[in-house]
Amino acid sequence: MTKLKLKAGSRPPWVGLAAAVWVQISAGNGSNFPLYSSALKSVLGFNQQQLTFLGVANDIGESVGLLPGIASNRFPPWAVLLLGVFACFLGYGVIWLALTQTLHALPYWVLWIALVVGSNSNAWFGTAVLVTNMRNFPLSRGTVSGILKGYSGISAAVYTVLYSFLLERSASKLLLFLTLGIPVICLAMMYFIRPCTPPSGEDSSVHVHFVFTQVASVLLAIYLITITVIYDMVSLSDSVSYVLLAIVFIFLLAPLGIPVKMTLIRANADTLTPLAGSTENLGEGEGGPTHSDPLLSPSSSASNLGSFFESEYASDVETLLAVGEGAVKKKRRPKRGEDFKLHEAFIKADFWLLWVVYFLGVGSGVTVTNNLAQIGIAFGVDNTTILVTLFSFCNFIGRLGSGALSEHFVRTRSVPRTLWMACTLVVMVIAFVLYALAFSGTLFISTALLGICFGFQYSLMVPTASELFGLKHFGIIYNFMLIGNPVGALLFSGLLAGSVYDAEAAKQGSSTCLGPECFRLTFFVLAGICGLGSILSLFLTIRIRPVYQMLYSSGSFRLPQGSDH
Repeated sequence: MTKLKLKAGSRPPWVGLAAAVWVQISAGNGSNFPLYSSALKSVLGFNQQQLTFLGVANDIGESVGLLPGIASNRFPPWAVLLLGVFACFLGYGVIWLALTQTLHALPYWVLWIALVVGSNSNAWFGTAVLVTNMRNFPLSRGTVSGILKGYSGISAAVYTVLYSFLLERSASKLLLFLTLGIPVICLAMMYFIRPCTPPSGEDSSVHVHFVFTQVASVLLAIYLITITVIYDMVSLSDSVSYVLLAIVFIFLLAPLGIPVKMTLIRANADTLTPLAGSTENLGEGEGGPTHSDPLLSPSSSASNLGSFFESEYASDVETLLAVGEGAVKKKRRPKRGEDFKLHEAFIKADFWLLWVVYFLGVGSGVTVTNNLAQIGIAFGVDNTTILVTLFSFCNFIGRLGSGALSEHFVRTRSVPRTLWMACTLVVMVIAFVLYALAFSGTLFISTALLGICFGFQYSLMVPTASELFGLKHFGIIYNFMLIGNPVGALLFSGLLAGSVYDAEAAKQGSSTCLGPECFRLTFFVLAGICGLGSILSLFLTIRIRPVYQMLYSSGSFRLPQGSDH
């Protein structure tokens, strides 16, 4: 077998992070469902429950990523991305053909499966970039998760701007862009998404670079919501619209400034140190680690870097990092903080508690995202794109903020990230009660609160799962957690919200329900569900507090020592 040499420092991980921004925007294509759902309903003659179950299909495809999770440990990132490109083209292509009536009378089940396939591209795209970048930045898991999930969250606002400014609010043009445009973007980024040498824990520029990326993403989010509001209030010419879109493009290129700066200023590039000693010596079985960072030391290689894929890369990286200590296989069960296989995690109560908390929180939020256009119409909002953009912006703030906030407290006080899940679930209870009571002016407040909390829930699960169950099999464990999205969508959106809406619409003698009663019962039920989630998340926090004290007591991540938990 030909050995694959790892060229330490030859490609800084910041290049891959910059490319991952574009892929994560692409991976948010499932957020477009509210933009074309009304067109599907009117053109194809669906009722609200049929439309809601299409939303469930959208969530199933977006969140069921067991195959991408397995593939991320067996194939290089470009192969995982390529499969996502194929799914995107095939699935959205069929939906576009149906909406434009190029293909007439397609059965409902064909459209349902097509939407599952199309939105499943999100799982392939997101898994490829998230797993690769979490391994490229093993010392900054919460921050990386917050940034990448943040861009995925703001993608709805990016698509809304494209939909309004460039695609003339045409559902068919939007679907054509999803069919052709997204695959082209991901194919262009494919070369840059690859395993890289992680930056040293002593590299002081890492924090500055992360702050720059976070600030760029915040400015992009503020800009997107600003121009969306302006477009809704003022009629803009085509030339002005194109200029505003060009500025969005520049903001999306901003993370690329980091590797460009490191190339121009060679002194900064030199701060990226190899994983262990001289790469050439390691390739010959000599040398050892040059720094004492526990995350990157040989003894913790499996737990933190994992296998990039279980073939040449896996054996080569493990050989490089295991020099000096030997590849001793432990026969005991892993402890929390070490690497778990999926079947090993299944027998842990913490695994299922985390899954249930995530399912209750995100499942409730998904119900709102799937029905956001209909909620806006029921409450008398003429232009529901404002609601979509507001939710997207606040979702982004929640995802980005959760990474920065939880990372600070986990390193300074060893506070489990699940505590913030409990806090946001309490706020979600308040948001759903405000929705149900339908006080004047509270629609946008409720949407903003829910967007922030939804972003927190979605983003906090990622580093929590990696800290409790390791990075080696993180792809499959992370994607199993994501199954909570479609399960929640099926139960809370499809069966609950859809049936309540249609029942109220039938009382009004119309297919479109108007008034707060269309979703009032749904909102009260969701408030109770989030209340239960907050209790369970507090219980989980108490259980795993000793684990976080063990992992972060020194102010940085370290492997667990001592007996099994």
